[in-house]
Amino acid sequence: MKEVGYKVEAGVAWLVLNNPPLNALSHALRKAVIDGLDRAVADAKVQAIVLVGNERAFSSGADIKEFSGGAFYAEPFLPALCDALEAAPKPVIAAISGACMGGGLELALGCHYRVALADARIAFPEVKLGLIPGAGGTQRLPRLVGLESALNLIVSGATVPAAMFKGSPLFDAVIDGGGANALRDAARDLAAKLRKENAPVRRVRDRAVQHPQAEAFLQFAKTGITAVSRGMAAPLRALEAVAASLEKSFDFGLGVERKIFTELMSSPESQALRHAFFAERAASKVAGLGDRTPQRKIERVAVVGAGTMGGGIAMTFANAGIPVTLLEAKQEALDRGLANIRKTYEGAVAKRKLKPEDATQRGGLIQPSLDYADVSKVDLVIEAVFEDLEVKKAVFRELDKHARRGAILATNTSTLDVDRIAAFTKRPGDVLGLHFFSPANVMRLLEVVRAKKTRPDVLATAMSLARRIGKTAVVAGVCDGFIGNRMLDPYAQQALLMLEEGASPRQVDQAIEAFGFAMGPFRMSDLAGNDISWHIRKRHYAEHPQMRHMRIADRVCELGRFGQKTGSGWYRYEPGKRDAIPDPVVEQIIAEERKALKIPPRRIPDAEIVDRLVYALVNEGARILEEGIAQRASDIDVVYLTGYGFPASRGGPMFHASQVGLGKVVRRMREFAANPHAEPQSWKPARLLARLAAAGRRFDDAVAATTPRKARAKGKSRG
Repeated sequence: MKEVGYKVEAGVAWLVLNNPPLNALSHALRKAVIDGLDRAVADAKVQAIVLVGNERAFSSGADIKEFSGGAFYAEPFLPALCDALEAAPKPVIAAISGACMGGGLELALGCHYRVALADARIAFPEVKLGLIPGAGGTQRLPRLVGLESALNLIVSGATVPAAMFKGSPLFDAVIDGGGANALRDAARDLAAKLRKENAPVRRVRDRAVQHPQAEAFLQFAKTGITAVSRGMAAPLRALEAVAASLEKSFDFGLGVERKIFTELMSSPESQALRHAFFAERAASKVAGLGDRTPQRKIERVAVVGAGTMGGGIAMTFANAGIPVTLLEAKQEALDRGLANIRKTYEGAVAKRKLKPEDATQRGGLIQPSLDYADVSKVDLVIEAVFEDLEVKKAVFRELDKHARRGAILATNTSTLDVDRIAAFTKRPGDVLGLHFFSPANVMRLLEVVRAKKTRPDVLATAMSLARRIGKTAVVAGVCDGFIGNRMLDPYAQQALLMLEEGASPRQVDQAIEAFGFAMGPFRMSDLAGNDISWHIRKRHYAEHPQMRHMRIADRVCELGRFGQKTGSGWYRYEPGKRDAIPDPVVEQIIAEERKALKIPPRRIPDAEIVDRLVYALVNEGARILEEGIAQRASDIDVVYLTGYGFPASRGGPMFHASQVGLGKVVRRMREFAANPHAEPQSWKPARLLARLAAAGRRFDDAVAATTPRKARAKGKSRG
């Protein structure tokens, strides 16, 4: 395969990028571009050069797979290629369609002229990988669109249509409609015009950056970026690089950019974000499934239960253009659910996140029903009722009666046994878990739970459907809590144990939030509803009377303090506000329980709080991997990054532990086990963790069991 097609027509050399699907700038492609450029420059018949991609992409940017090897830096290195395009003695035109991002946009900026389809997508997403543009993007873009617009694009990593910069020096022509043919015609016309006018080459480096109050703007921008970057280094370093474009020397600015890029490339933050990038893509690869695995057609969906979760799931499908039947047992519950859906869409319109006509169209895709017979018309039914096995049993028996043969039956359970639920039907092969996270229309994570008898085509259909509705899907095996909530159990228990030992809810929350979590365990519990975890605890108590009762948490719930929805929980809340205010009532409960347990309170360092919470996650994650509940360690990271607020800059719990060193993690766990108030079993290292630590290896070196072993007893204490 030729990485770059080469053809000369009427004095124009066409260099066609050919590295499908998105023309990632691999070393082979870069070399082919510069070879084509040299060939065109040397050909006396060529008067202009056009660089063009395909309909999907001009170029999506650097080939990230090369970051870990020498190919990324091999000549021609991307900065050198951009400089070579700019230094060419003949006009070079970039013809842009589809994605033009990162290094691909820098390639276009190195050209002398640019034409684009109006719907071409341009972006500098490097900041999302803990990097900045490293091939002149921070220096060339401000010279074409201005300091403010360039900074906004580079710091945000946002993708915008080329039409946004129509009329700016970034594009010589922006074409509405007509596709690839219209784009080539525009490039051809521009080349002819340049020949006719005998126009000289026009280099971006020769332009100056204009801004009437540059220093004041940069200081204002720094304040704003600091407030929203949550400790991420790349956004502020991007500001530093863009600010260097104001210097008189273009080459000076390039030097600043190169230094920052190199420093960030080796930073723990960028390594973690790149790990997360690849982890999401790996999660879509499921053992036993392949390109030839058949899939079922999903054209209509039903959701049983119109509560918060059911309504969110219904909106998720409607937002993707899929008709939904929303089923409830009682009219008042159905009306309440529909009212909440309308309120959500109206709120999105009021915030200008959604056009009124789009809200109307999406709402119209959700059809209410009180009759199970209506599920006979759909291809997928998702149960989203109360988290009780008997309630779900009644629902699935009705679904088994009414759903058509070949329809997929899914449960949204967050903790219950999907194998038992599947056994309530005569078609267990058509049953699986689809565990959405609340609010389902917002949260990206979807745990796809493969039951013992789930058919491969059912699982493949669910994974494909997840992409269609904009979710990041991770396959989990059957156990109590699957991946995310099972790990949350020991995490929450450590948080509660530290209250008994001397910490306050606020100290625990602040310590883990300073580490980078979006919310600490107590603020998160108040947001989700303390009654939810209380219900699960009571089920565990009933099944396993020997479990240690977490009396502090139970007493908070016994007072009806269920969190934000009741105005009080671990904290108290002022009406209409979400500020978590420490409450003496909770402090009194904690003091009384410490006294009853005869535990003298001690000062717990923030570092201990963080390590106990994070390593509790890691140890349970190792057990999950060992049992084959998760396919790979990176899948566990994806769950916690997309569903539980783990800091992206640390790559997920398993990656973070590997970066710290598994031997160090195990030694720290032994320290915690020596605590006189610890439950020693909770700090016994998982066999996999102990084995990897002893060998000096990482979780990436572990291979999950191909056939999951029987998971630990449901509800067994892991505290």
